[in-house]
Amino acid sequence: MHNATFFLKYNLHHVLIWLLVSGIWFMFRYDDYALPATAFKVTLIKVVDLAILVYITNYLLIPKLLYKKKYVLFVVLLIALVIGSSILKMNILGRMTNNVLLLNWSDNWKDRVYDNMLPHFFLVLGGAAIKLMFDYTAMQGRMAVMAKEKAEAELSFLKSQINPHFLFNSINAVYFLIDKENSAAREALHKFSDMLRYQLYEAGDTQIPIEKEIDFLHDYVSLQKLRTDEQYKVEFSASPEVKGFMIEPLLLIPFVENAFKHISHSNNETNFINVMLDKTNGAMNFVVENSKESVPAINTDGGIGLQNVKRRLELLYPGRYELNINDGETFYRVHLKLNV
Repeated sequence: MHNATFFLKYNLHHVLIWLLVSGIWFMFRYDDYALPATAFKVTLIKVVDLAILVYITNYLLIPKLLYKKKYVLFVVLLIALVIGSSILKMNILGRMTNNVLLLNWSDNWKDRVYDNMLPHFFLVLGGAAIKLMFDYTAMQGRMAVMAKEKAEAELSFLKSQINPHFLFNSINAVYFLIDKENSAAREALHKFSDMLRYQLYEAGDTQIPIEKEIDFLHDYVSLQKLRTDEQYKVEFSASPEVKGFMIEPLLLIPFVENAFKHISHSNNETNFINVMLDKTNGAMNFVVENSKESVPAINTDGGIGLQNVKRRLELLYPGRYELNINDGETFYRVHLKLNV
């Protein structure tokens, strides 16, 4: 039922368009053939050939080459596809209709190029133009949504923000009230001050260096570890390769917050949280896993924080990320792969 709904929602209009193209072609060209059956077969071959070429161009060449600025390779492959497809199509039609002109290239190759290849080429370009138009419209829509959501987030942030100077002065006052021998408490307050400064002054930028985001995550994990005992094992590791690129601020923290929120509290087994970052083949891998209570089941995938970060990923990194969530019986694991 789900597959049928998906087909009807996303593919039915494609089927209707190609049926319309077939009907129009057949209506204008069936008089060229002695039998309607022959005209129908020729129409079917030409439309299927055109459809295959349009989909290869729109869903393979454009996203993989044109959008990645590999213009020369895009043009060469497009021309090669049109030429190869046209030759194959003419060979099939020539044998089907016993038309020797379609099989003979020695004397009339200019006619073959003019009558078959050029129309084919411009039809494929027309399909590509429609694809580019829809992609541009979708991109403009995403940018408008991003601008609106960013404005709303900034407004909400400003409304909730208290005077930062007063806040940091208060933290400094508390810091000096703590006994000098209590270095752990002073260090914890210092980390909290750094996290707060990051959120107030740096997280408002569009993008920040990944190194700063890692420092923020590390400070957050360190503060949370103060609340745990020997029954809890919390580990944080970031590979040295994770550096030298920019990332949306506060994009990763909801996954870590979710892990601490839903960690198990077993007295007989070790409760754990593992946070790992590495970078391979131009992609950042971010993994967060935690133990959880097996009974009752906790719907850790439905929180507002995770819903928001999924939405941000869709808006900011369309087609550039993979988010896999494994909600097991006794563990919860998130793997975010981000092409950077």
